[in-house]
Amino acid sequence: MHQRQGVIHLRIRGKGNKTRYVPAHPAALEAIDNYLGAAGHRDDTGGPLFRPVKNPSGDGDTNRDLSPSGIYHRVLRKYAKAAGIAAEFSPHSLRATAATNALDNGADIAQVQAWLGHANIATTRLYDRRRSRAEDSPTFKVSY
Repeated sequence: MHQRQGVIHLRIRGKGNKTRYVPAHPAALEAIDNYLGAAGHRDDTGGPLFRPVKNPSGDGDTNRDLSPSGIYHRVLRKYAKAAGIAAEFSPHSLRATAATNALDNGADIAQVQAWLGHANIATTRLYDRRRSRAEDSPTFKVSY
């Protein structure tokens, strides 16, 4: 975690090994702190947030990142199922939903671009699904 302009940011290593800094909501920070306490690695501030419980390679080292696939299968899908969410989703669909939700709630597309770490705003526009909703179609704007 890093502090920028008085706001705590999470350091995220993403696709292409890019590092992004994402502002963290206080409620999310509280949930992360609770998780770190339960997981037993609250004091390891430089270590990975999500770590494997066991190491199938046999060397016993669990002080490493949980793979993106592991996060998806062992964290996201597990807790979605526990919450009664039966729909299929992927990390990409969650990312697109978050971006669309931000845009729907008045976020500037340039800010969303920076948040997603896109070099080109055209890539960010792919996440803008607002124009693909039926109620936003010109068909629904026609009065008769």
